[in-house]
Amino acid sequence: MNNNDILRSLRYTFDFNDEQMISIFKKGTLEVNRETVSNWLKRDDDPGFSAIYDVDLAAFLNGLIVKNRGKKDGEDPKPEKSLNNNMVFRKLKIALNMKDEDILDALDLIGFRFSKHELSALFRKPTQSQYRPCKDQVLRYFLKSLQEKFRPASGG
Repeated sequence: MNNNDILRSLRYTFDFNDEQMISIFKKGTLEVNRETVSNWLKRDDDPGFSAIYDVDLAAFLNGLIVKNRGKKDGEDPKPEKSLNNNMVFRKLKIALNMKDEDILDALDLIGFRFSKHELSALFRKPTQSQYRPCKDQVLRYFLKSLQEKFRPASGG
């Protein structure tokens, strides 16, 4: 899934303003300014649009974890240079302190059926035989279910 779409979806779902976005990036050890954030949030066909790299989205997701769960002892987590849908899903699960049942309930809100076994396969290590890559459609449905759960008045 496109990193910019993920960032736009999270901003909308949690109604973050520019200052909150900048603060979350900073908690994830990335200093950004309003213009940079604004360009990342623009539509792909906007002339000012700028693609957000995996390492920058990872910093935002790490910052979201710190914002919601607090900073862990020790050094700050280093943002991954490369992200996949499974990693994004896992970071959101941690940031929102969601258990598998919470995720399945959220997905149920939008009528997306997913089994506990299918879900646990997404969070396994890639070296395990039960590991399954998270498809774009599954991550998209999860982001949509978060909107329904955290911003139900949005009307879709």
